[in-house]
Amino acid sequence: MEISASDVKQLREQTGAPMMDCKKALLESDGDFEKAVTYLRQKSLATVTKKAGRTTSDGLIAAYIHPGSKIGVMVELNCETDFVARSDDFTTFTKIVAMHIAALNPQYIRREDVTPQVMESEKSIYREQARQSGKPEKFWEKIISGRLEKFYAEVCLLEQTYIKDDTRTVQEVLNELIAKLGENITIRRFARYQLGETLSQ
Repeated sequence: MEISASDVKQLREQTGAPMMDCKKALLESDGDFEKAVTYLRQKSLATVTKKAGRTTSDGLIAAYIHPGSKIGVMVELNCETDFVARSDDFTTFTKIVAMHIAALNPQYIRREDVTPQVMESEKSIYREQARQSGKPEKFWEKIISGRLEKFYAEVCLLEQTYIKDDTRTVQEVLNELIAKLGENITIRRFARYQLGETLSQ
């Protein structure tokens, strides 16, 4: 099948993947753009897995103050080299992540960060909701599991819907950036301040 240069260019602009990978994805997908994007995402995930263990000792700290100066965010993103840290793709993503945190107020970076106490509290609430739903007990665990997944998507940064693209999660966008830049990239920590919020004792 003949793949035109304009199709390859369009797929590259849409995904940020290298030209040769875009061409291969279109060939493997018989020219179907949606299948090609899926192919590239799967390939990105494989690439991400290979890079996941590599040390990230460079990076950036970005700050974002929401208009009105009532919400402020600082976020640290790490990568492997100063070269990538100074790249437009990395700096832009870091700034958008700071804006995302200001807007969606995640409590954790990843689901593994949720404390056992919070997990038990949430499960207890969902178990009681399942009990009151009137559904047979054999379905309760499925109900609890489904509500936990929704909880993670609401409070964990990497599982939230990306503020700039509601078809992808922050993790998916991060995976694509890792594949594009060829380095392991991690969101290490963040702090979000809201004027007048109650401070923990």
